[in-house]
Amino acid sequence: MAQAPALKLVPTPGQTIGPFYGYALPFRDGQKLVDRAHPGSIRLHGTVYDGEGETIPDALLEIWQADEHGRVPRETGSLVRDGHTFTGFGRAAVDNEGHYTFTTVNPGPTDEGKAPFILMTVFARGLLNRLFTRVYLPEDAAALEADTLLSSLPAERRSTLVATREANGDLHFDIRLQGAGETVFLEYPRGS
Repeated sequence: MAQAPALKLVPTPGQTIGPFYGYALPFRDGQKLVDRAHPGSIRLHGTVYDGEGETIPDALLEIWQADEHGRVPRETGSLVRDGHTFTGFGRAAVDNEGHYTFTTVNPGPTDEGKAPFILMTVFARGLLNRLFTRVYLPEDAAALEADTLLSSLPAERRSTLVATREANGDLHFDIRLQGAGETVFLEYPRGS
C-alpha cells in the first residue's frame, strides 16, 4: 500500500483582536509596576495611533523590563501587586482617547554599555497577531549608537523606538501602527 505524501502543516492565522480587553485582560493596578511614591518612579505614557493618525480607543499594552539596576526580575506573581515586589511586568488598557500610562522605573542596562530598554507588546482591533517593539531610554547616545537592533535600522527609523524624556523625568512614547512615523515592530522567528 502506497503512503500519502507528507504534508507540511502551517500555523493557522491568529484571531482578529477585538475591543474586548476591558472585560477580560486588565487586572487591578496592572499599569502600576511601582507606586508613584517609590524612589525613582517614572511615568511611561503616550498615545496609540492607527494608519490614518486617529487614536485607537481600545488597545491593550504590555511591558516587560529590567529593574533600575539592570536585573531581569525572576519573581512570580506578576498579576499580583503587593506594593513592594518589582516583577518587571505591566499591562494597561488605553483610555477612550488612545492614551496609556505605566508607573515604573527607568530600566538599567542588562550588560555594561548596553542601551536600556522596555519591551512592549501591542494588542489592538484589526490586528491578527500582537505586535512587539522596544522603548529605548534617550540619554546614552553611545549605547544607542552601538545597539545591535537600532544600528540594523535605517537612521530615519531609529527614532521611532526612542522615548522622549520630559522635564519631570517621565518618558513619552507614542505608538503608530502604520503610516508616517510608523513605529518599528519586531518579528521573532517561529520554531519549525
